[in-house]
Amino acid sequence: MREWWRGAVIYQVYPRSFQDTNGDGVGDLPGIMRRLDHIASLGVDAIWLSPIFQSPQADMGYDVSDYIEVDRLFGTMEDFDALIERAHALGLKVIIDQVLSHTSDQHPWFRESRLNRTNARADWFVWADPMKDGSPPNNWPSVFGGRAWEWNPSRGQYYFHNFLIEQPDLNFHNPKVQDAVLDVMRFWLERGVDGFRLDTVNYYFHDAQLRSNPPARRPEHLPYAVNPYDMQEHRYSKSQPENVEFLRKVRKLLDRYPNTTSVGEVGDSHKAVPLMAEYTSGGDKLHMCYSFEFLGDGFTAEHFRSRIETFFKASKDGWPCWSFSNHDVNRHMTRWAKHSQNPAELGRQAVALLTSFKGSVCIYQGEELGLPEADILYEELTDPPGKRFWPEYKGRDGCRTPMPWDEGEAPNGFSDGKPWLPVKPEHSALNVTRQNGDEASLLNFYRQLIAWRKQQDALVSGDITFFKTAEPILAFRRKSEDGDIVCIFNLSPNALNVTVRGASVGPDEISQNAEFDRERLSLGPNGFAYFLAGAGIDVGYAG
Repeated sequence: MREWWRGAVIYQVYPRSFQDTNGDGVGDLPGIMRRLDHIASLGVDAIWLSPIFQSPQADMGYDVSDYIEVDRLFGTMEDFDALIERAHALGLKVIIDQVLSHTSDQHPWFRESRLNRTNARADWFVWADPMKDGSPPNNWPSVFGGRAWEWNPSRGQYYFHNFLIEQPDLNFHNPKVQDAVLDVMRFWLERGVDGFRLDTVNYYFHDAQLRSNPPARRPEHLPYAVNPYDMQEHRYSKSQPENVEFLRKVRKLLDRYPNTTSVGEVGDSHKAVPLMAEYTSGGDKLHMCYSFEFLGDGFTAEHFRSRIETFFKASKDGWPCWSFSNHDVNRHMTRWAKHSQNPAELGRQAVALLTSFKGSVCIYQGEELGLPEADILYEELTDPPGKRFWPEYKGRDGCRTPMPWDEGEAPNGFSDGKPWLPVKPEHSALNVTRQNGDEASLLNFYRQLIAWRKQQDALVSGDITFFKTAEPILAFRRKSEDGDIVCIFNLSPNALNVTVRGASVGPDEISQNAEFDRERLSLGPNGFAYFLAGAGIDVGYAG
């Protein structure tokens, strides 16, 4: 029997922005439970909750001060238990974020570790002596700007932080640290969660010798970059070989809890796809991984094809989880707008493309509405890197704004109070209520497409092979014992013709802007076509 996570559609909930029930302007667990019917109506298999743990919120919950307590900002442990129960009753699995590479500087582990060099947790974090001139031990930078080392006078040492100063990195070279975070995961598994999304999964280990990173090999990063982090190849500060053995320990734990899963976030601009393959191969590490390869500006046939082929060439038995948007990047409706004449057509093509790739799928809240990136003013910013690198980089607030639920003015039913981030007019116009009542809306297309996909074994778990087509046509075959499906996409705002030989029937009605006459397939802007009787079909670009 196929594992539920293989080919699953996962819906990411960003709790701060989903639904507020107490009027403080911040979403909460009761709010998520209130809106679970909306998620279930999409036909997805699981929800992924971004962090809801106790936190000072320096990085919006990704700075955890207590791994086994719910932050009162979001509710109580009883609220969490009720959410799990309700989700399961609706047939939804629940995956929670685990931020294991670092803690908050307010976590008791770090508060003890920073006191001196002899306490019980002295080596639970990454500490290093200064150079003779007092400077940090190497050249490692922080993802969020500045150096990745912060001086601590109590110990007379620097501590390492890949992100904010308030987010010290744990020392995974210490077996006690590994045991402690595995205990955290065990706590939540016993609580009934169905798996974990592992934040920055390739950041767990650092080079024990603390060697400096070399310059980036990508010339476009030099000599200028908005963030100097992009000017290095992070050979020693992350993505270390020791990580693989720890991931085996994670899988061994998960295997004790039937039907659970794991999806790791790989952040590496030089070898992300090979790491995804390595971390999911062999059936003894992670179940799935995703990277930022499809979360950028790339929107070409070569881009999508090369990443997918690279993954499956590197790992015959590994499994990816693809996504186009999440809480860390500009929404794809804005990133890829120049490739379309019509936002609704781009939205339909994007979800059709995503759900046709071999792998599992993650949809970020608001994608189903076609939300664009919100234009956040400087005075509205909350995101630390946005404040640091403004205006060249405006941070992540633009993709984190509240969900617009109801008709009318902002905040459109999200809260009775002032929302923590504003709901912009462009989002208000795309509210859930309005789209629910429109059969032709993008929201209803998501429901239709996901339901249709579940009936196609080839799209859920079949193999994938690509046709040799020129830009901007992406065409591939999904193959299964129940039959092949040929998928053809026009990744441009222009009408094009494609030669399709050997088709016994025309495209399925789920297709968009597609007309077929004998061997000629005419695809309008952002057109796509599915041929369900795909065996024996050959595809060529006619121009």
